[in-house]
Amino acid sequence: MKIAVDIDDTLNIVERAARAGAYIARKGLPFKLVNEHSNMFVNVFDWELSDVLAFIRDGGVSAFTEAKARTGAREALAHWKAEGHEIIILTARQKEWFGNPVTVSRDWLEKRKIPYDAIVADRWDKGAYCKTNGISVLVDDNPDLLKEAETLGVTGVLAVGRHNLERVKEFHYYGENWRQIDEAVMQIARLKQLDT
Repeated sequence: MKIAVDIDDTLNIVERAARAGAYIARKGLPFKLVNEHSNMFVNVFDWELSDVLAFIRDGGVSAFTEAKARTGAREALAHWKAEGHEIIILTARQKEWFGNPVTVSRDWLEKRKIPYDAIVADRWDKGAYCKTNGISVLVDDNPDLLKEAETLGVTGVLAVGRHNLERVKEFHYYGENWRQIDEAVMQIARLKQLDT
């Protein structure tokens, strides 16, 4: 079975409020905290996208490149590989922020010894990508992307965090940690084997 997995806020923990807050304090900028748990930098403070891009260019990209892996992520993906599944890292990381998002993502994954078969970056149309490429399962923290994928026949698994906790009930498969995500994916794999 082919499984697509997101990186940011799925495989890792991006500390947006802390990183951007330190930058704002250091620069003496007037921005105020709006949503410390948002999974989008533009929504964490009352700033504009141009301000976020200035932050990213001034070293803010390190919030992603130095992000800690979520506990159990490496072990879960290693389990899937051992079971014979193909793992595609599918991220929306774009060139404007990361330069070469595939290389940056590969470096992050390899430093943390997280196994994978391929990396696809700069994709917001994850459901369409999965459908076109025969990917059965998408593990992601973005409920909207998962819902879109599910309309295309891709099974979504929500990686639960503070930013999407209120949407858990919309999903049959989810996990608040990687042990639960692993169990959900293995349950899907067993059901797909019964269907064949």
